[in-house]
Amino acid sequence: MKGTNEIRISPQTLRVFEALLEEPAAWRYGYDLSHETELKSGTLYPILMRLAERRLLETRWEATEPGRPPRHMYRLTTRGAELARAKLSQARRKRMVARPALSGSSPLSLHFFRLTR
Repeated sequence: MKGTNEIRISPQTLRVFEALLEEPAAWRYGYDLSHETELKSGTLYPILMRLAERRLLETRWEATEPGRPPRHMYRLTTRGAELARAKLSQARRKRMVARPALSGSSPLSLHFFRLTR
C-alpha cells in the first residue's frame, strides 16, 4: 500500500475532503455528502470505501426507526483530516500557479495565439 504522501487524489475525492473538513469530527451520512458534493452514488461510495480501507475515514452504522435499514455514517480520522488539509492546500497552490497561464492576457497565451495564426 502507498504511504499517505504518495496517494494521488482525484478532483472528486478533493470535493469529498472539502465537505468532510467542514466539521471533521462530525459523523456524516453518505446521502448528505452526495448532495453536498454533487457526486452520484456510483462515484461517491467507491471513494468513501477507498478512504476507509486506507484508514483515512471511520465508518459506523446508525440504527434508525424500526422497519428502516440502518444508515452508514462517515467521518475523517485524525490522519485523514491531516491528509485532506494537505491535499486541498496542494490543489489550491497548483490552481494559483496555473491560473495566470490560463488567463487571456498572459504573455504565454498571447505568444501561443500569435504562433497559431
